[in-house]
Amino acid sequence: MSEPTTLPLSAVENLCLRALTAAGARKENAAAVARSTMLAERDGIRSHGLLYVPIYAEHIRCGKVDGKAKPVVSQPRPGAVTVDAATGFAHPAIDAGWERFIAAARENGVAAMTVFNSYNCGVLGHHAERIAEAGLLGLCTTHAPASIAPPGGARAVIGTNPFALGVPDGAGGAALVLDQSASVVAKSEILLRARENRPIEPGWAIDAEGRPTLDAAEALKGAMLPAAGHKGFGAGLLVEILASCLSGAALSKDASPFSGTAGGPPRTGQCFIAFDPSAFSDGFGQQVETLIAAIAGQEGTHLPGTRRKAARARTERDGVTVDAALIARIEALCR
Repeated sequence: MSEPTTLPLSAVENLCLRALTAAGARKENAAAVARSTMLAERDGIRSHGLLYVPIYAEHIRCGKVDGKAKPVVSQPRPGAVTVDAATGFAHPAIDAGWERFIAAARENGVAAMTVFNSYNCGVLGHHAERIAEAGLLGLCTTHAPASIAPPGGARAVIGTNPFALGVPDGAGGAALVLDQSASVVAKSEILLRARENRPIEPGWAIDAEGRPTLDAAEALKGAMLPAAGHKGFGAGLLVEILASCLSGAALSKDASPFSGTAGGPPRTGQCFIAFDPSAFSDGFGQQVETLIAAIAGQEGTHLPGTRRKAARARTERDGVTVDAALIARIEALCR
């Protein structure tokens, strides 16, 4: 790796915006992805930050993602919003249906929005946090190209399939954001280690023959392991049913990879559910406060999202430290 350089968050967002528009994306589409990239770097989630920009640009150019796609929003029932991402980025498709989705949740007490013909949606927790900032309780799911084999098997069937929960604090923010995948670790972390030629941790993955491996490259040829064995696989199946089957997206096992140029658009999907707490209980906020206090009040514990909050405060103050070679690579894409 080359020497690191430091960028303010605004420069991170602008760099991504320029690279994606140069690759052929509409400005509106590029702006949504650029903001997501900035938020990932802000929260210290490098695997979803600038590291992904060259991949995004490559996928626009090869047609795996339609950078000029215009999402189509429908509302077939009062509490149901659907968005066809038209094989474009997930971010602008989510934005396209967002106002209807939030309004429907407030009107009905609960609403769901599904997105199909989609792509990687970035850090899922950021969408859950956005729901919480609207004063609603949000449950978000997204599936991904198959990378997890069922316990006892060696052939991947579901993706890392994360879910995220955003809990409102009653003051326009999030009291809690839980964001976790069905795998022991996000696949992007293995991709990152493969690029940096670093070993992965024991229990993360198996190779193509179903054997445990510490080699990131061999893990990418094999399958990832679910967190907590069959229970993690069950959580991944839950996400698959919501984000793929319910939305009408391709199954994880049939989706093309989020890396490389082969296979055409992945046509994956997302499902977001929002609840208005006031429609169900007068004591929601107090119950949440009591629950959080019971966790945070114990020495040695921390709430989910604590590390992200610490990283957020640091980068908002000091900027983002990025490998200079990566910056040069992205700058070259802008030209």
